[in-house]
Amino acid sequence: MKQLKNRFTKYTEPQKVKELGIYPYFRTICSDQDTEVLMDGRKVLMFGSNSYLGLTNHPKIIEAGIEALRKYGSGCAGSPFLNGTLDIHIELEEKLATFVGKEKAIVFSTGFHSNIGVIPTIMGRGDHLILDELDHASIIEGRRISYAKNYKFKHNDMNSLEEVLKKIPYNEIKMIAVDGVYSMEGDIANLPGIKKLAEQYNADIYVDEAHSLGVFGKGGKGICNHFGITDDVDLIMGTFSKSLAAIGGFIATDKETINYLKHNSRTYIFSASIAPSATACVIAALDVITQEPERIDHLWDITNYSLNAFRTLGFEIGKTQSPIIPLYIRDTEKTFMITRELYDDGIFVNPVIPPACSPDSTLIRFSLMATHTHSQVDIAIDKLTKVFKKYEVIK
Repeated sequence: MKQLKNRFTKYTEPQKVKELGIYPYFRTICSDQDTEVLMDGRKVLMFGSNSYLGLTNHPKIIEAGIEALRKYGSGCAGSPFLNGTLDIHIELEEKLATFVGKEKAIVFSTGFHSNIGVIPTIMGRGDHLILDELDHASIIEGRRISYAKNYKFKHNDMNSLEEVLKKIPYNEIKMIAVDGVYSMEGDIANLPGIKKLAEQYNADIYVDEAHSLGVFGKGGKGICNHFGITDDVDLIMGTFSKSLAAIGGFIATDKETINYLKHNSRTYIFSASIAPSATACVIAALDVITQEPERIDHLWDITNYSLNAFRTLGFEIGKTQSPIIPLYIRDTEKTFMITRELYDDGIFVNPVIPPACSPDSTLIRFSLMATHTHSQVDIAIDKLTKVFKKYEVIK
């Protein structure tokens, strides 16, 4: 047996969970990503999606993708640096920069590629990279690749952040990188506090808007817009796989930094451009967000309705302030069991276990879309309440 195969043959954790009948991953969906999805020949209520505005099946967006597929074909067969730049890529970059309030933007093939391609490119040897301890895995991977000295501060703790900043010489390059909305916990970054400390200690700010674009800010322009500090944030990153109904990612910042990234970021130069159909879908999604502001209004109505209901019923939901609602269980096996029972009862939710969280912080991630109805939420909360009581998570 080859050495690598021998190593991986010993990895049997998934098989153990499968034998118990509670394995919750790679569940197959046979329909579009809507509030109801087709799984195993039956309809299941979807409360595990990142499609916060419910745009993945919007007719205008689908039609835009089809038209682009017909005009440009299925792919670009190259990177933006060489043969892979289309006119609609330029159009999208200009729209994104305007949408988030920056001079320029560039588009990457995924959001993950954005973070791991930008952070190590702009933060080099002798620089200082400062991360919130709950930052997304893509930011952490970007930190690992970077030659910069790196630091962590306690989640959303400004005293902890200041203790880190105090250790770094004032005139040396330093950057604070945070999620705008934390993808598992649903809480938001203390950007006003971060801005204040960044000004005091001469630091740059990098904000990952993956879960906040389309949700926060005027017209869904994001958490930086929400706090009115867009000009104070140096780099804004975002993805297309959440509110923007496709796949890909981007960075928006000043024109000088974009010029440098276009000629130095490896995941930009050495990855093929995003597909024409995905590009056109994002352009259309940005238009729909502007044309249908009632979507964001309803998303917040259904979010506040759900938050109030969960709190009233005694669920532990932490400090979430977003359509991402963590339902803490704090036991890995119970988390798997509850996820399975909910699925059997027609409710799709996502379990969060280590390494995505600490062993005592396991949870069910309940996420909302603008297309959910109050009736659907009521059905889900009723079933969640019964199973949480059954496993004595709530009284």
